[in-house]
Amino acid sequence: MLALASFLGSAAAATMPPTCCRTRTEVIYSAMSLFKVNVTARNPKHEEMVTQPLPALVDTGSELTWLPADVLKGVGITPRRKRIFTTATQQKIEREIGYAILAAEGYETNDEVVFAEPGDMTLLGVRTLEGFGVTVDNIAHRFVATTTLVAPVGRGAYPLWDSDVSS
Repeated sequence: MLALASFLGSAAAATMPPTCCRTRTEVIYSAMSLFKVNVTARNPKHEEMVTQPLPALVDTGSELTWLPADVLKGVGITPRRKRIFTTATQQKIEREIGYAILAAEGYETNDEVVFAEPGDMTLLGVRTLEGFGVTVDNIAHRFVATTTLVAPVGRGAYPLWDSDVSS
């Protein structure tokens, strides 16, 4: 999609001084509490077909996960439709979307995935994180398992509603 420097503005990246043994990009990642994890994508029709682990930026600002199109197609994951996205610079871009079983850090979910084109970033989006059942600890740079809330079912679950229904 956009390079991180473009997202921040080239002036911000250019003026960020390197520290000791870190590059400007590493300093920006650190300052913004960004981190990467290795993610794999499995073909839901042929689960034995799986990508090699790909480093992806954990991005709670991205709705969907973006993985390189050639890698997805290489394991037989096929585009199902196209979708238009708006970049941080308000540019409109169109990308193909497909379905994959995504895994990272011991978590797994089935989700839509964007077929990223050359120049697009590899991102792990918030819908995938929600599917994993995790929140992001930006300080420790890790996933934290969460408890999923569900609506209670059965008689007595909603006492006020039950009394309205039975009368």
